[in-house]
Amino acid sequence: MSGDGTVGKALDVLEQVAAYGKPVRFATLLAESQFPKATLYRFLQTLTSQGMLAYDPHHQTYTLGVRLLRLAHAAWTQSSLAPIARPFIDRLSAETGQTVHLAQLDHAQVLYVDKRNAAKPVEMFSAAGKVGPAYCTGVGKAMLAFLPEPELAKALAQQSFHRFTDNTYTTPETLCAELEEIRKRGYAFDREEHEPGIVCIAQPILTERRRLLGAMSVTGALSSTTLEELEHLVPRLARTAQAIADEAQAWRFPDTHFQHMRA
Repeated sequence: MSGDGTVGKALDVLEQVAAYGKPVRFATLLAESQFPKATLYRFLQTLTSQGMLAYDPHHQTYTLGVRLLRLAHAAWTQSSLAPIARPFIDRLSAETGQTVHLAQLDHAQVLYVDKRNAAKPVEMFSAAGKVGPAYCTGVGKAMLAFLPEPELAKALAQQSFHRFTDNTYTTPETLCAELEEIRKRGYAFDREEHEPGIVCIAQPILTERRRLLGAMSVTGALSSTTLEELEHLVPRLARTAQAIADEAQAWRFPDTHFQHMRA
């Protein structure tokens, strides 16, 4: 439960509704809520009256409201790398024939902000808008490796280290050793650490002053490719990540030094 007072508690309720991904009844929410019945009902009423939730009286269900969707779209446009990166990841996916992911960190977890499917799509966990673990995904490790030390320590403390496969890192020590290798070579691997049969190479997206903006990956299924084949795409992936960083830096994430260089 959030410790940020009334607003934080209301956001907890909002996230609970959103987590279902479909219309949900009050009784279902109450069964999993940490709030008393009257408190939960009051938050739902307030969120509905503010347009953050919508209530269907016929089916007696709650869903995300139009106002929230407008805010989400504004956030996607203003804060996400997705609008900037779209033409670049379109091109990379078309050239490689593989799935391309674009991600940013959200509370020490991976938020997939965009995705282009392979020429022959393969079923996998990731999708735009989904949140995944950072410690066992290529994009997650690529971002963790380039966080400043205080931020990295905080992010590591928030990892669950749940074992998804036999290759999953399950301790901070083993992950930190891998992060050091990623810093040295400049890119990360996912060696079936999150999903069996799925591998990838991932590149951080960094500004000229090494500020982390996000990460991107080229992902494939072992049924149609190998990690070694994907690694041959690293130069192309690195160029694409750099192009996105340059565009983002100049447009929405300016660094003083970079602006001075362009003047």
